Amino acid sequence: MTDNVVKTICADQWRYWLRTKVATTVLLFGAILTLAALVVNAFHIHETAHAREHLQQEAEQRFLSQPDKHPHRMVHYGHYVFRTPTALSVIEPGVDTYTGNAIFLEGHRQNSAMFAEQRQSVGLTRFSSLTPSFLALVLAPLFIILIGYGSVSREREAGTLTLLLSQGATRQQLVFGKLIALTLASAALLLPLIIASMYVAFFSESAAVVALFCVGYVLYFLFWAALVTASSAIFSRSNVSFTVLIVMWMATCVLLPRLGSSVATNAVPSLGKLESDFKVEEKLRSLGDGHDVNDPAFKKLRSDLLAKYNVSSVDELPVNFRGIVAQYSEGRQAKVLNEFAENRMQEELDQAQIARQFGWLSPTVALRAFSTLLAGTSIETHHRFLREAEALRLEFVQGLNKIHAEKLDFKLDMNRNKSEEAADKAVVNASNWAILSSFQFEPESPGARIHSATVYGFQLLLWLGLSFALLQLAVRRLHP
Repeated sequence: MTDNVVKTICADQWRYWLRTKVATTVLLFGAILTLAALVVNAFHIHETAHAREHLQQEAEQRFLSQPDKHPHRMVHYGHYVFRTPTALSVIEPGVDTYTGNAIFLEGHRQNSAMFAEQRQSVGLTRFSSLTPSFLALVLAPLFIILIGYGSVSREREAGTLTLLLSQGATRQQLVFGKLIALTLASAALLLPLIIASMYVAFFSESAAVVALFCVGYVLYFLFWAALVTASSAIFSRSNVSFTVLIVMWMATCVLLPRLGSSVATNAVPSLGKLESDFKVEEKLRSLGDGHDVNDPAFKKLRSDLLAKYNVSSVDELPVNFRGIVAQYSEGRQAKVLNEFAENRMQEELDQAQIARQFGWLSPTVALRAFSTLLAGTSIETHHRFLREAEALRLEFVQGLNKIHAEKLDFKLDMNRNKSEEAADKAVVNASNWAILSSFQFEPESPGARIHSATVYGFQLLLWLGLSFALLQLAVRRLHP
């Protein structure tokens, strides 16, 4: 009997929505918008992923096809590496929208990642900036409010609440029936995202990660359905309920996320790019010029080598002193560059973690952190890409420096700028360029991503618990 009453109330609410056409219009618009965003983003990411794969192969082929050259020219010729987006980035691009996905590797410097999605979007693909996750996080709650803000208060205003209660329906059945109706309506907005997530599960993604990813969005939508239903039951007038819900939506979905970012950047200030570059250059200058073997910074290196090989001049060394200096200098420079890079990344991570703590104040922030960590599109993943690219850069450059030291005659090297003929002799065979290591960036393991996202899952559960507690309060306070 109880189930029948709840079903009747739920069906009546749906009949009202279908009759007024407002709810169906909102639902249809929201579902189409989400589906369009999914399709456009999927095509865009698929297209750019293939482009990256092609460019990676092309970069390697161009490097390997270079003719006989001086090894240090190849150091500055450099090499590109690309990061392919994760499967779930179709839904939750996270920081990928703003960070780059390609890095140019060369000697003496660490280049920034480039070619971020926002910068390469043109034409129709500009719609990709309206991501499915943004629609679910920000716009979907607004749609739920528009559909359900008057679900209970409408009965009170129309005078049917007294009739329903007098016919034997309890307050719990009434509110629960309205909640079920609004939850089903919310599911229509969420369904395209869930289907897309399940589709992803059949490809290069863990089923456990995808399942938890979907659960996070289900909890978020259920929170908003419960909150909207509770507000409609607590306030006697629909316009008051609507006003309160809009204020809560603006606070949780718009203001608090921005406030979190502002607080984080002020709590952990970081140097601007220009100031940071000046500090790096100042530190590097103190290490000596790796292109000048007579730089005083390499005096001890020279004396140590002469003593090691028991010779009186660098001409007599069995290795090219210029190549040894290049190796030594590159190693010291990399240490300094990594120190500055680690400091910057730690600042960015500290800022992100402070901003994520606002998940205790906003479910939107909680779900954003939860979904980006599970999707492998968080700042941590980007930092790991930078570290792995730097490790490859140093291996690549030092490999060329080793060729410089061991396979190029020192006298030919020293005289290469005297004439064009001398320069043509100061080269090594192109077969030496086959030192590239393959670069295939992979996201963190499913277990690591789930572990990182756990605390933000608890934040979502807390918000859901609070919404149902509010719903219970609304049931007790419900009166004709």
